[in-house]
Amino acid sequence: MRPHLTRGILWACLLPAAVLAQEPGITREQAEAILNELRQIRVLLERAVRPPDAAEEPRKAAMRIPDDRWLGNKDAPLTLVEFTDYECTFCRRFQVVTFPELRKKYIETGKLRFTSRDLPLDFHARAFRAAEAARCAGDQGRFWEMRDLLVSTGKLDEEDIMAHARQLKLDLKAFSACLSEGKHRTSIQQDILEAARLGVNGTPGFVIGRSTPEGVEGEILMGAHPLAVFEAKLKEYER
Repeated sequence: MRPHLTRGILWACLLPAAVLAQEPGITREQAEAILNELRQIRVLLERAVRPPDAAEEPRKAAMRIPDDRWLGNKDAPLTLVEFTDYECTFCRRFQVVTFPELRKKYIETGKLRFTSRDLPLDFHARAFRAAEAARCAGDQGRFWEMRDLLVSTGKLDEEDIMAHARQLKLDLKAFSACLSEGKHRTSIQQDILEAARLGVNGTPGFVIGRSTPEGVEGEILMGAHPLAVFEAKLKEYER
């Protein structure tokens, strides 16, 4: 797509929608949601105007993974690490559309191990708190269940988080204390720094490749791609 044409599309989409976001008939939350979506659309469209050779070479990456918060066989030959933002529409698309098949065909069959890292984006006001909630649930052995609820429902307000905790039958006193104390704040910030080191500057972002004793060696894959894209990459690293 030609740069001037893409920029024209960008402004044609952004200007009317930005005006809509200021209309008195919608709530503040609805306006913020519209503007957040527009920011993500802008990022995608701006990527489209990069020179064709900008994305030709895969970006190699090696990552240490010190804990064992895995889905799947921890000794699986292939590894997929997701950097996610719980308020990200594209992360939700990956979770709802692609991940179930990826889990069925690769994780549950022992071919692939999967783990999740946090990359709450600055313009998503509820994403950091949601990341804390998932980790606090993890203290009670329910990280993945809380993660699934947060991503798939998109319900991230404080009352929603507590409703999720009740649904998972967590110890609410311990869960609330974990949140109020900011127990996992530092580890989430470490994930953000790791993403920056790797060059993962959006969500969802992935490191996909061969498993190593320390973690994974492979490449960066950006975006909520269909299953076929992940399968093609996994086949490359199976060789």
